[in-house]
Amino acid sequence: MNVQNLPDVATQNAPCLGPLDWVGMSDIALPLVLDGQRVQARVDIGVSLDDSGARGIHMSRLYLALGEELGGRPATLPVLRQLLQRCLDSHEGLSQSASLELRGELLLQRPALVSALSGYKAYPFEIAARLDPWGFHVELQAQVGYSSTCPCSAALSRQATQQAFARHFTDPLASFEDVHEWLGSQAGMPATPHSQRSQAHLRVRVTGEELPLVALLDEAEAALGTALQTAVKRADEQAFAIANGRNLLFCEDAARRLGHALQRQPWAAAYRLRVVHAESLHAHDAVATATWRWAPGSQTHVCDAPVKSLHG
Repeated sequence: MNVQNLPDVATQNAPCLGPLDWVGMSDIALPLVLDGQRVQARVDIGVSLDDSGARGIHMSRLYLALGEELGGRPATLPVLRQLLQRCLDSHEGLSQSASLELRGELLLQRPALVSALSGYKAYPFEIAARLDPWGFHVELQAQVGYSSTCPCSAALSRQATQQAFARHFTDPLASFEDVHEWLGSQAGMPATPHSQRSQAHLRVRVTGEELPLVALLDEAEAALGTALQTAVKRADEQAFAIANGRNLLFCEDAARRLGHALQRQPWAAAYRLRVVHAESLHAHDAVATATWRWAPGSQTHVCDAPVKSLHG
C-alpha cells in the first residue's frame, strides 16, 4: 500500500472557517516518573487552532510526542517544555499555543507518630502546563488531608470539665489520689471537642527545574500539624489526640498557615488554596480560600491578585 496516496481530509478547508482555542485529546493513559516514583497518569494534550482556513490538527503527532518525550520518563519542567515545543513545531503555521494536563495519585510512605509502624497515603495531583507566545507556565495542584479540632468546641469542653470538677469536689482538701482518679474516669471528661477530617486543595504556579510535588505535600502537612495517619498503635493514637489538642484550628487558621508556608518557598510564584473543614457539628462545611502571587520586580509579596487558571 502506498501511504502517500491515502486521503488526508484534515488538510481540506473547513465548511465553517474560524480559529479554535484548543483541539486535542483527553484522558490518555501514560506511565511517567514523578519524584522518583512510577505513576500511572491520565493526560489531556492539545494545541490551539489559529489558522482559520485549516480544518483540523494532526492529533497523531501530539500522541506520539507525548509518548516519546514523557512516557516512562521523569516529569521535570524542562521535559514538559520540550514536549510542548515539539507539539508547536509539528503544527507550525497552525498553532500558537500548546498545553497539557497530567492527573494521577502519588503514593507516599508515612511513618506513625510514635511507633515503628508506617503505611501508604495516596495524594491526588494535577499538573497543568502551557506554552504560548507569552511564555511557559506550569501549575501544580494537590490535595492534603488533615484533622482539625474546633477551638470554640475545645473551650466549651474545658469549661464543662471545670464545672463538673466544681460539682464533684466540694471539699477544698480533696486528695491528689481522688482528683487523679476522677480525671481518669468518664466523669472527668464530661465533654469532648469536635474534630473533623479536613482537606486542603492547593494550586501553585511553580518555577525552577523540578516539579516540587513531594515538597509541596511535605510543606503543607508540616504547616497544618495534624496530617491524617496510616497504621497506628494506641500510643500513636494518643499522640495524635495530643497533637490535635495543641493544634486547634479554624478553617481561617489553616488557610493562613498554608499561605505563609507557601510564600516562603523559592519554587512558588503564585497560589490559590481552599481549605474545607467537614464539620461534625453542622450539616455544612466551613471553608476558607486565599490567593497570592509574587509581584514582578518587587522585593515584597502581594496578595491582591488571583491566580488565573491555565485553561480559563
